[in-house]
Amino acid sequence: MRYLTAGESHGPKLTAIIEGLPAGLSLTAEDVNQELARRQKGYGRGRRMQIEKDQVEISSGIRHGYTLGSPVTLTVENNDWKHWTKIMGIEPLSEKDESEVKRKITRPRPGHADLNGGIKYGHRDLRNVLERSSARETTVRVAVGAVAKKLLKELGIDIVGHVKEIAGIKADVPEGLSVSKLKEITEDSPVRCYDPEASRKMMEAIDDAKKNGDSIGGVVEVIVEGMPAGIGSYVHYDRKLDAKLAGAVMSINAFKGVEFGLGFEMAKIPGSQVHDEIIWNETEGYKRRTNRLGGFEGGMTTGMPIVVKGVMKPIPTLYKPLQSVDIETKEPFSASIERSDSCAVPAAAVVMEHVVAWELASSLLEHFSSDQMKYLQESVKEYREYTRNF
Repeated sequence: MRYLTAGESHGPKLTAIIEGLPAGLSLTAEDVNQELARRQKGYGRGRRMQIEKDQVEISSGIRHGYTLGSPVTLTVENNDWKHWTKIMGIEPLSEKDESEVKRKITRPRPGHADLNGGIKYGHRDLRNVLERSSARETTVRVAVGAVAKKLLKELGIDIVGHVKEIAGIKADVPEGLSVSKLKEITEDSPVRCYDPEASRKMMEAIDDAKKNGDSIGGVVEVIVEGMPAGIGSYVHYDRKLDAKLAGAVMSINAFKGVEFGLGFEMAKIPGSQVHDEIIWNETEGYKRRTNRLGGFEGGMTTGMPIVVKGVMKPIPTLYKPLQSVDIETKEPFSASIERSDSCAVPAAAVVMEHVVAWELASSLLEHFSSDQMKYLQESVKEYREYTRNF
């Protein structure tokens, strides 16, 4: 299973094409739209969230509410496109339009892809870079992940993304909390956080950052229940599922670190406090007494909940711009300002949730090759029984 996305931040629409979904998966536009709405929530979001009310259009691969096995096309229109039709238009500009509307950007913003992308592709107008490198592209990645989440749900797998930390303020989350309970509570939090006192302090920190024209980052965590053991592989480096997840999380805009289970804390404690003892009972089969490794051993799932965290840096678009250099004059300037959020960590939790969902769904379809949903469900059910009695 694979997908491609296309589209620019201020272009007419964002598009994704998914190939490899089995036939017979129940799927509607509403399944996707409810996830797109979750991405747009969150304390600290900027003005664009009031402009864009993202809705998906499904134009292929589904008939009467079920996938056909053929490619699925998802499109999300940009409502703000009407203000950018000449600036971002496809056709060449006339001389008059060239002078009136082509706002050439020559000042790369620190922390963005502007300068490196301009160097790579030879663009002297850095808008050609920032339009595609914008986090707006995560909209359609959430749409793709919503499809993956629907498939996981049909296989008895549940997933949640939530905020663990913002600006050094850490949430107190009880160990062993179920995905359903965590989802129920964090969904009502403006910062997608379980801990109400930490949530209050996080919102204060976001307000302070906004007043100061600054931005703040944080840590988000995704937990997955129901993944069977043995998904992934120890045989080749590029088939290790935790490595695939790490790469996928790092592909999210502004993410700079990933860890599983105890993560970097493992560097501080002895092995006896890191590794998970194996136990067995007739009802459930093999389990781990603890889950310090976050549901992975040897690049494969253990059957325990998957626990993966990602760190998001503060958004680099600031209302008190950092110094940059004009690529035309080589003179120092304050970096240009685009619309921005003071904190996008709550939204990043939703994005990461969907990115993880895609990788898990893709790995399951690789392990249980099937063109039909009903046979996929049967295969997973038989495999669960096999692992229980191994």
